[in-house]
Amino acid sequence: MSRRLIVIRTRETLHEKSVVSRELSLPRQLFDRSERYSDISSDTSADDLDGSPEAGDSNSTDDASDRLVTRRRLLLGVAGGIGLLGGSGLYVARSLDGDFGGYDAPETQPMVTTRGRLDADDPTERVGSWDFDEADAVVLYVHGLGADAESARDQAYTAQLGLTAATGRAAESDGPPVIGYSWASNVDWEPAKQTADANGAPLADWLSAWADDDGRPIYLFAHSLGARVTGATLRELAERGQTDVLASVSLFGGAIPNDSVAVDGRYGPAIAAVDAPVFNFHSRNDRVLSWVYRASDRTRAVGHGGLASSSSAAPASYTDVEVTDLVADHYSYLEPEEGCLPRAVGQIGFE
Repeated sequence: MSRRLIVIRTRETLHEKSVVSRELSLPRQLFDRSERYSDISSDTSADDLDGSPEAGDSNSTDDASDRLVTRRRLLLGVAGGIGLLGGSGLYVARSLDGDFGGYDAPETQPMVTTRGRLDADDPTERVGSWDFDEADAVVLYVHGLGADAESARDQAYTAQLGLTAATGRAAESDGPPVIGYSWASNVDWEPAKQTADANGAPLADWLSAWADDDGRPIYLFAHSLGARVTGATLRELAERGQTDVLASVSLFGGAIPNDSVAVDGRYGPAIAAVDAPVFNFHSRNDRVLSWVYRASDRTRAVGHGGLASSSSAAPASYTDVEVTDLVADHYSYLEPEEGCLPRAVGQIGFE
């Protein structure tokens, strides 16, 4: 009989939220070469292409949950394997699973979504309440892998709470509103990367339209695979010559290769062209990136060690900001009182 280890952790969060997470380690999974975990050893050819791969809207697979290699299943595959390494491996395995704080967003959370719409004439749709005419600026939050529509909304709301706490505001309405960008990332890893690339043009369209119709500064926040959406968007904007639509770009735990942001990397020329500073907030405590991402894409993530872990040169507008002392895992970058937003807002220049 194989042995299983279940670890239960409970922690208190802001607003008296109590979050309980369960982690399951299955030691036999390292040698399980079934299709269930085939994505763990996928190649990196998609990251090395000069252009974005063609991709349709992967939203059609949302209902096929039995065929998805979701974030949790991917984590379990690697966590079970490194469990064979003994005490140190078990420590890492316990660190792989996590949550974004357990905050439930109200239905009024403003969102832009492309789910099920990438082939439409207008692929973006606004949902929620957009009643923030008094705000001087807005934040656009782009989530990462494994988020359905509800999770994307909850993450954007968590970023709003974190930003409110970091800026010392008395209420959420006192600071910049956070708009969530919701895309169909709750699919397999490789299709999710393709869908991230396919969202570059729609997001560039939306940002350009915002600049023309509204004009208030937009600060873009991207978490995990949202960094790939952002990179594709910057490339699209650079190709169009629309380089002034963003006030700044901030990557949190970015799940893209570390050398992709270099001057000669996949996104480096676009970073150099866009008239906005790009900040990369990275943590060496992020074991999802140091273990799962590195195992799946066979490269180092910019969100773990930054570009500094590569020998490549950075664009002039790019800055690595280490937040290892503030961020304990892959999921808490933007959490109130637990993440790195207090340092980020100072770096970005929020008042």
